[in-house]
Amino acid sequence: MSRKHRHFKGAEVSCCVKYFLFGFNILFWLLGAAFLGIGLWAWAEKGVLANLSTITDLGGFDPVWLFIVVGGVMFILGFAGCIGALRENTSLLKFFSVFLGLIFFLELTAGILAFVFKDWIKDQLNFFINNNVKAYRDDIDLQNLIDFAQEYWSCCGAHGPDDWNLNIYFNCTELNPSRERCGVPFSCCVKDPAEDVINTQCGYDDLNRQKYIYTKGCVGQFEKWLQDNLIIVAGIFVGIALLQIFGICLAQNLVSDVKAVKANW
Repeated sequence: MSRKHRHFKGAEVSCCVKYFLFGFNILFWLLGAAFLGIGLWAWAEKGVLANLSTITDLGGFDPVWLFIVVGGVMFILGFAGCIGALRENTSLLKFFSVFLGLIFFLELTAGILAFVFKDWIKDQLNFFINNNVKAYRDDIDLQNLIDFAQEYWSCCGAHGPDDWNLNIYFNCTELNPSRERCGVPFSCCVKDPAEDVINTQCGYDDLNRQKYIYTKGCVGQFEKWLQDNLIIVAGIFVGIALLQIFGICLAQNLVSDVKAVKANW
């Protein structure tokens, strides 16, 4: 009996570390489940779940992928961290640490590469935006994302309004029968403070009326926004990185405690 008493006194699992890691991860787990649920619901509404082959049909980027991927990663990490901490399962805790460390390494690598290859990243961003300009009418979620970006950054197209010539509905060719021919989406229009209702047809035939639409491209405006908010953006990334390192340290600390207790059995 005295030997058993010395065991608990000599090596114990820290309750603070255990339940803090559990509480942190259960919130992470639930948030991941919510993101994943929203993504699957959005796909169900668009009929993607009924016909999975349509996933590859969209020419542009489907924003639902953000919810699916981010939600899935958060769900898996949250599950491993939550159950691993609660059950003191070293395998799950190690998986949590390695997975979180891998994500941290990928983020760090992406940040360094983005800084070193700025011009290449800019070209890829230009290609990405133009590719989604072509698919603007193909998916309502993509359309809403582009409209939000153009309104938020007061821009139009990747480099300017002419980029919308890439879209089959807005291009200026004589063979285009669309009413939107030679126009731009309403999100390219300079907002009139006096208007309470958004005029969704304000961009029609407006390529020759430059004072009514934004003339700056979204690549340049995004770059300018990054420079103006560099401290805030850097602070967010540093905060996320510190949380990841903190999570890894807690998990490893808990693994060490569990191993120490088991060593004295």
